Amino acid sequence: MSSQNFNAGQAKAMHRFAKAQEWVESAKDTTQSARDKTADADNATSDSCQQKKEEAAGFLQQTGEQVMNMAHGAMEGVKNTLGVNDNTSHNHMK
Repeated sequence: MSSQNFNAGQAKAMHRFAKAQEWVESAKDTTQSARDKTADADNATSDSCQQKKEEAAGFLQQTGEQVMNMAHGAMEGVKNTLGVNDNTSHNHMK
């Protein structure tokens, strides 16, 4: 009778061990899935940040060019007012 109890106990232990292994594998799969999703989210965030950075750089470049053009225009206006513009001095020489 004791060998039957031993065999029954051994079978239960093996069953529990198999279940524990299933849970471990399931936990590994869940962990890997979470890592994959995190990596995907990280890549999407990185791509979005890069796009925003490029947009900001383009905006700043355009703004800088506009400011330079306005400053150049203002400087030309002052030169014209003072009569020292290159265009007017060439006209006087003709």
